[in-house]
Amino acid sequence: MPTVHRTCPLCEAVCGLRITLDDDGRVTDVRGDPADPLSHGFICPKGASLGALDEDPDRLRAPMVREGGEWREVTWAEAFRAVERGLTGVVERHGRGTLGIYLGNPNVHTVAGTLYVPAVARALGTRNVFSAGTADQMPKHVSAGLMFGHPMTIPVPDVDRTEHLLILGANPLESNGSLWTAPDLPGRLKALRRRGGRLVVVDPRRTRTAALADEHVFIRPGTDAYLLFGIVHTLLAEDLVAPDVGTRLPVNGLEEVRALAADFPPETVAGVCGVPAARIVRLARDLAAAPRAAVYGRMGTSTAEFGTLAQWLIDVVNVLTGNLDRPGGAMFARPAAAVPRSGRPYRTGRWRSRVRDLPEVNGELPVATLADEIQTPGEGQIKALITIAGNPVLSTPHGDRLDDALGGLEFMVSVDPYVNETTRHAHVILPPPRVLQSPHYDFTLLNFAVRNYARYSPPALPLEPGRPAETEILARLALIAAGQGADADPAALDELLLDQTLRRAVQTPGSPVAGRDPAELRAELTGATGVELRLDAMVRFGPYGLSLEDLRRHPHGLDLGPLEPMLPDALTTASGRIELAPPEIVADVPRLRAALGREVPGLVLIGRRHLRSNNSWMHNIAPLVGGSNRCTLHINPQDARRLRLNGEAVVRSAAGELRVAVEPTDTIMPGVVSLPHGWGHAGSAQPVAAKHAGVNVNALTDETVVDVPSGNAVFNGVPVTVHPLTG
Repeated sequence: MPTVHRTCPLCEAVCGLRITLDDDGRVTDVRGDPADPLSHGFICPKGASLGALDEDPDRLRAPMVREGGEWREVTWAEAFRAVERGLTGVVERHGRGTLGIYLGNPNVHTVAGTLYVPAVARALGTRNVFSAGTADQMPKHVSAGLMFGHPMTIPVPDVDRTEHLLILGANPLESNGSLWTAPDLPGRLKALRRRGGRLVVVDPRRTRTAALADEHVFIRPGTDAYLLFGIVHTLLAEDLVAPDVGTRLPVNGLEEVRALAADFPPETVAGVCGVPAARIVRLARDLAAAPRAAVYGRMGTSTAEFGTLAQWLIDVVNVLTGNLDRPGGAMFARPAAAVPRSGRPYRTGRWRSRVRDLPEVNGELPVATLADEIQTPGEGQIKALITIAGNPVLSTPHGDRLDDALGGLEFMVSVDPYVNETTRHAHVILPPPRVLQSPHYDFTLLNFAVRNYARYSPPALPLEPGRPAETEILARLALIAAGQGADADPAALDELLLDQTLRRAVQTPGSPVAGRDPAELRAELTGATGVELRLDAMVRFGPYGLSLEDLRRHPHGLDLGPLEPMLPDALTTASGRIELAPPEIVADVPRLRAALGREVPGLVLIGRRHLRSNNSWMHNIAPLVGGSNRCTLHINPQDARRLRLNGEAVVRSAAGELRVAVEPTDTIMPGVVSLPHGWGHAGSAQPVAAKHAGVNVNALTDETVVDVPSGNAVFNGVPVTVHPLTG
């Protein structure tokens, strides 16, 4: 039986897989690829279930058109004509400003999503662009953009060389890492401890990662910024700032940070975050004393009321301790497929949302206001929506309201393999082909890798006759949106996008091909498809001077060496220095200061992640649901006894209420309850998901509460009440 090697596309770890196929192209075995120089054969349950996901009988194989309440399978030509009629009709009646687009998390895991989705968004000609980014990671992009000059200049812990790692609000043993591409994090963290290093986890739950750590610190959800300010205060007050801050690490704003931190001494913040002042001081001293240390935080710190401040303070600590951009500290990856970065200063708020006046960030509006923009009458009200690889009914705040809003659209088209809680509202569904029929290269995730690395996976299986690739589906959507019609040639868009890539490269100062003739460069490229031609261009013009053929000669992946110091070259700020106190972030500190005197809620809600789950996409795969991967309310036994909870309970918030099974556990601190996200499949067209329906935690989250600088939704630290189920 044939064996193929490719990258797993199911999470951010980018593990190498060895997949065995039978003669009919069905997957018979999936194992880790021991020859992959980054993952070394590691595999998690999601990767091992890739065959079941790829061959799920409930995946759509052909386009679907909804007429009234009935779905009808149609040809691809019919589907694209239906899309053209729907979008054109809305534009003619209401104008392009009434179009909208929502982009789900899986887009960063596909070459189609990375290379073609921007063309779809541009072709729509609308500012109504939304994504899962403002339900997840936007605070980190904002803080990185303001500090370092670009939202993708994000440092990651050099975990293989560090001696002290402080993790806040992250559970990489379950998530496999997030904005931190590091396959086999369990093995890497165990190796850290074996070599005498120290792992400290700050989290309201004793997660699998916290259980592995040398020290676990309980913290009240949503208060990470206070703890981090207490650490910064200690570093400055005790003169523990590294001597190379200002020399090797060129910074502006150190004295401003000192003035801001003066209001947040450990003795003041301890009462808010629930961490004793002496322990905050020790955390700071331990970081300063470690020969090589790094601080990392993710969802718990990001999807909170002060998410941008927390993400900013994480890197302020990395700078002050001298651990930014040095081996064993927080470092920047150097991806092979480099994208030239503009020298324009990073800024947000170039436009604002129509209803709630929320600022644009990274070219998009906060998803927390998507339902407002659909339901609120007036000029610019969204009348038509495209969703690509997303299920916002389950992944965005107050999902019940968005569910109602989608039902009122004049037209909706979804690119998705399933009829799910969101796509059931679509008028046309365009399903992408199987994973093994698509090429793969991690354009986005290798920006966050713990080792420089590249790997290209060509399609393992051919497309059926007449079946378009996902890239062609998106190209046709872009052409239809641009007014060129359903019959326009997608190859023309490929050439246009390739030409733009070449021209951007030759016009960017410092590019290895700056000043050259784009036509001459085009003639040098190889590749059978638009994807391969663009990949060839991007790696040729990248820092290693590779080619598509180099990638093909290394099917297990190409090791490009450990992370290396990149400052000051990585900085694209106007000053050419690290901006330690960006005005946009400084302006949010009074909001944090004002909340110091706020009354602590009785109970607050946080989310959680399971190793066998990834948002809502994998709940129709039988091997990945059931067992410990269940939708239950985790609550500390003390709280369960006090509230007389047994069996099921009603959880209420300002946004709604849920009835859910209770699971007392001492792994969660008193005063905190936890529900996993991505569930709520009651009545789903996906039979396995419907059987394990769970509840939609986002019926409880309030879309009116966001992190101010980034517009990110707040999912952690939501005040709730919990009552026994009666009657």
